[in-house]
Amino acid sequence: MMYDAYQSYADATHPVRMMAGNSEQLLRAWSNSQFASPLARIAAWCEVVQLAGFTHERPDYGVTEARTHNGDLVEVTETPVAASPFCTLLRFSRRDGEHLPKVLLVAPMSGHFATLLRGTIKTLLQDFEVYITDWKNARDVPLTAGAFTFDDFTAHIIDFLQFMGPHSHIVAVCQPTVAALAAVSIMAARKDPAQPASMTLMAGPIDTRISPTKVNDLATSKPIEWFREKMIGVVPKGQIGAGRRVYPGFLQLAAFMSMNAERHMKSFVDMFKARVAGDTSKADQIRTFYEEYFAIMDLDADFYLQTVETVFQTCALPQGTLTFQGELVDPKAIRKTFLLTVEGEKDDICAVGQTLAAQDLCSGLRPYMKSHYMQPGAGHYGVFNGKRWDNQIYPVLRDHIQSSL
Repeated sequence: MMYDAYQSYADATHPVRMMAGNSEQLLRAWSNSQFASPLARIAAWCEVVQLAGFTHERPDYGVTEARTHNGDLVEVTETPVAASPFCTLLRFSRRDGEHLPKVLLVAPMSGHFATLLRGTIKTLLQDFEVYITDWKNARDVPLTAGAFTFDDFTAHIIDFLQFMGPHSHIVAVCQPTVAALAAVSIMAARKDPAQPASMTLMAGPIDTRISPTKVNDLATSKPIEWFREKMIGVVPKGQIGAGRRVYPGFLQLAAFMSMNAERHMKSFVDMFKARVAGDTSKADQIRTFYEEYFAIMDLDADFYLQTVETVFQTCALPQGTLTFQGELVDPKAIRKTFLLTVEGEKDDICAVGQTLAAQDLCSGLRPYMKSHYMQPGAGHYGVFNGKRWDNQIYPVLRDHIQSSL
């Protein structure tokens, strides 16, 4: 019922948003961007109406070129190289990058598409060939594909690392840091020749008992049965994944936005004022962010519920009780993979100390193979996107990977 109501509302408001978008383009052309022009103000208002809604379609990555560490601009090719019903492994390769080290960038499955890491990809392309887990929207996966579990997520990481081959590197951002550490632990225990040379865990919930955030408190405030009853919807008829039980992306985004409601309201006001004043650059920057932010994806119900329970409620990995396909996950088994953990000082989703916990769990590594970096002033998204990521965090990550070669 919940998802049906949302879909009905989305279907009803879609024509309004489309009309507002068309009107905005016409009015903006007529107004000629004159300061305080009445037409410019109406056009800016139409833009707000058109933007204020969700989409379930993945945006394009748009990564067609990259700047090398020498400052040269080179062509980039995006190629799907492996796939399952739930994920496509995309490779971003530079025209001159035939012999660059391979990095698997594990994107979160947390309500947004992997395109949220577009900036991360561009920066990594300075020195590496980048592979990314392009997770598919669960509402677009037919029921015949079966369910998707936390074990399936971990298995995808193992399969992709094996596909890439020995001497590859893994970088996991936010939620998948737990599955990434589990995958590398299992590969190490099995003495898999494809276990990565280095692993970077960025702003992830390795141990959520440390400095709990609002996100952590929400996950532990109710029993798992409550989440099963209140947070799970069924994809409506007419969609490819009709009948699939999911955690709807619109619920996830609403939860995140409620944490910073005033900031989001201010952003829309700022975009309106900038557009009216003719500050195209600022208005376009805000619009681009929300076009990406409002592109949402659903999560398979089994994966979502297992993540809430094992990562946030029972803290299975740091407690030593996490299993993968019946096999106990033991990070102490990791002996060959260099480890870097990265945190942001002002991260309100994964607080300082939660990712650092991986250092103690990987006690089988020699001290020189482990390092940690905490970025002053950085919030959650600032750890992997923006100026601090480009200028301060990335050089640390780059040196970490190169030290393991």
